[in-house]
Amino acid sequence: MVKGGGDYMFPVSYTSPIEEHKNTRTNVGMQDLSSMGEVDIKGPGAERLLARLMVAPVRNMHPGQVRYSTMVDEDGYIIDDITCYKFNDEHFMIVTSSSTRQKTTDWIRDHAVGTSTYVTDLGGAVTLITVQGPRSLDFLDTVTKENDVLGQKFFRFSHGVINGTRMIMSRTGYTGEMGMELYVPTDEAGSLWEFLEKRGKKFNLMPYGVGAMQSLRIEKAFPLAGPDIDGTQTPYHVHHLHKYIDYKKREFIGRDALMAWQDRGLDYRWVGLHLKSDIPASTGDPIYSVAHVKSFREKMFTGSEADTYFDREHAGMMEIGRITSSAKGHSVKKMLGLAYMNVSHSYEGAKVLVNAGGRAVVGTVTNIPFFDPQGARLRSRGPRNI
Repeated sequence: MVKGGGDYMFPVSYTSPIEEHKNTRTNVGMQDLSSMGEVDIKGPGAERLLARLMVAPVRNMHPGQVRYSTMVDEDGYIIDDITCYKFNDEHFMIVTSSSTRQKTTDWIRDHAVGTSTYVTDLGGAVTLITVQGPRSLDFLDTVTKENDVLGQKFFRFSHGVINGTRMIMSRTGYTGEMGMELYVPTDEAGSLWEFLEKRGKKFNLMPYGVGAMQSLRIEKAFPLAGPDIDGTQTPYHVHHLHKYIDYKKREFIGRDALMAWQDRGLDYRWVGLHLKSDIPASTGDPIYSVAHVKSFREKMFTGSEADTYFDREHAGMMEIGRITSSAKGHSVKKMLGLAYMNVSHSYEGAKVLVNAGGRAVVGTVTNIPFFDPQGARLRSRGPRNI
């Protein structure tokens, strides 16, 4: 078990992170993501409040629609990347990241003062169970009542009933596969989990832990608040997040700052790396330009430490970035890294060296996402093999 999202404890795996990863890509995986935050927003000023807090448009959303966006501060730096659920013009729900749950909730509540809006933190009352994989919709269709699971569109949600439990069923996920996220009353979540496990056996349903979650989302280059978004980046620094900004809105928090960033240009950005290594790099590992590494300190030829080591005295002269996330991509069969790097070295094919815990690891900048770049699997329907 590992701690994340405050004091929430995640299982690293139930069987094997590799087995769980591959099963989610081929059959059905299920994860408990109760560390995510849910904020209920109601009142005549709800739409106006969210239009001011989100960089993405809100007024053109339809009931039952989900929208991904970021919230930024006055200087354009990301507070959180969130999903917005619209029930009607006066009722929305914001789903926050795990590590920024309280910060984001406070940000919304503070800005709601005087807006005729009621903000309620539902995090303790709602459990989020995510069911993902090529066979996930076929499985859920066999157990769901009052909902057309197979006909529900991507980034839409509706109400459904499974084994007597009423819930919100959202056609979203964090794996890059088709699937649904189930927002369930916490007091009924345990029995529902056991029911889904039992009924999902014929579809090869397998729970997965944070190990598989990391490798699945890294293959798709989905950023994670904390390692990938730590409050020092704007949507322009993080891959593709800028495309959700709606400058047609006359006013939202951070609008002027983001326009200035757009005009100024970037000095660093988020990129993908293929790493020549058998083990992943760690968050914060520094990245160096190959041209500026003059020598090596020593060489170990045997044992677990066998590799080349940096001479930090020389290599440290030209640090050009840092690793944010890294994992073995079991679907693409390569060691992957996500990193912030100087734009001068962030072009596809650039060679760099990563100081991975003292080891000199060669990295090659590559386009992201690493897996299914067109996102066809997210929007597909019916069973599909990898």
